[in-house]
Amino acid sequence: MPRIVARADSLNEANRRFRHAALPAPVFLNSVPKSGTHLLRNIVRMFVPVEQQYHDAFVQIPILRQHLAAFDPRAPKLSWGHLLFSDDAAIALRHARHVLLVRDPYDWVLARARFFLSDTFQGNLEHLKGGRVRMDELLNMMIFGIHGKAPTLNEIFTHNAVAWLSPSIKLVHFEDLVSSVKALDGAGDQSAARAFFADLLAHCGLDALPEDWSERVRVGADPTQSGTARGNLAGDTTSVPDTLPALQRRLVDFAAPGVREILGYI
Repeated sequence: MPRIVARADSLNEANRRFRHAALPAPVFLNSVPKSGTHLLRNIVRMFVPVEQQYHDAFVQIPILRQHLAAFDPRAPKLSWGHLLFSDDAAIALRHARHVLLVRDPYDWVLARARFFLSDTFQGNLEHLKGGRVRMDELLNMMIFGIHGKAPTLNEIFTHNAVAWLSPSIKLVHFEDLVSSVKALDGAGDQSAARAFFADLLAHCGLDALPEDWSERVRVGADPTQSGTARGNLAGDTTSVPDTLPALQRRLVDFAAPGVREILGYI
């Protein structure tokens, strides 16, 4: 199994600076891998008592049955993971408030490439590091997958995002999350940011946005608290471009037709 080598955060200690309302129902923060999972998780953690946070596991299908306690309505918890759509997952989440975080597939290709090239990720793809593969071909691998080693973009977005879409889930775009965080420091509309976080937390069952909400968001969004944030990845990932080349954009549209549109990116 691949390993992620990242230092632990100190957000449980930071959390205790704030007063919290009790979480009324289980909340699950689901996401497409490499879509800002830690950013969303760390922000929402600042609004929920540590005692109601499920730290036993990052919930995924292979271990789902061992962690059903995360979704028990008799003892509500905030939990998180990459839980692909399945019968078992749907049954497990039937009483939970479900938040689903996605990212523009164009940018996701780049984020996935950076992660696989970093020393933070240790798995069966070490042979791709050190410039052994041309960048355009590596990006194509992020789109079309690697036989027997890594799934395709279409498979990931289909099973981790598109198949979950329904009126009962709260769909969150990574780009909106980032812009709302940046707005707190003057790089955008602060009233829109307030509305964004109020809506997100209301879906989690926390209807009253506390007066210190912006401070909580800043604490949770601190990049030093996320070992998988782009700036904290170990190793050299500078060879990955900042924007996806035009050809690879066309390849994303070929490999996963309709995915960007149904997720609201067109």
